[in-house]
Amino acid sequence: MQKKPIVDFRKLLQERLDKTNPRRKLAKDETTKLAKLEGIVEKLKRGENVQNRQLQTWLSENQYAELEQVWQEQLELREEHKDKPDELQRYEDKLKEAIMMHNRSDAYHRKGKKSAAYKLDSKCESLCEDALEILQEIVAADASLQIWFDRNLDFGHGSLIDGSLGNLPRLVTSRSIDKQHDDSRIAKKLDVKIGVVERAINNIGRTVEPMTNSTKLQLNKFLQIDD
Repeated sequence: MQKKPIVDFRKLLQERLDKTNPRRKLAKDETTKLAKLEGIVEKLKRGENVQNRQLQTWLSENQYAELEQVWQEQLELREEHKDKPDELQRYEDKLKEAIMMHNRSDAYHRKGKKSAAYKLDSKCESLCEDALEILQEIVAADASLQIWFDRNLDFGHGSLIDGSLGNLPRLVTSRSIDKQHDDSRIAKKLDVKIGVVERAINNIGRTVEPMTNSTKLQLNKFLQIDD
């Protein structure tokens, strides 16, 4: 039920591109290049390996340089994850305490030690409330920290974020099963290749204007949406 709008949006974007920047009649070498790149992107989407030598052959020098640049940016993002801002540590530590207390309570519940379990439940609730206060405090002080969390940090009326353990945000670097999503800026190398090759395909036979960095990022995210 959720896939159709994504497919339609792809089609709409392609139709708009064809209308505003139509593809002229291709020369023989361009037709060959188009077929080769379409074959490459299909292999990539199947998860098959495509050697760099083949990409260099059918991508232009600038397109291949873009591939290397985008992947280098991805490596830098991964390095950033290793150096989390210190402000996040207070929240993460308090959340870990709450999780540990919850796990201990579960163990007591399974053993039938209800009284001890309820005491730990109370401690867990208190730790969760503390974690929520810390979260609100650090985000109010520095809104840019929101990119480190797995969901939109909306604390207003009707917000799904509250003092219960399951509703507390997780860091995008967390391995928790309760994490809603990873850092949306992070892409696999396979997805980077697909994005660059698909842009190369779309540019064949068209009047290509230089893209700004923000346009590239938006197009990268769009092309990496799974059908």
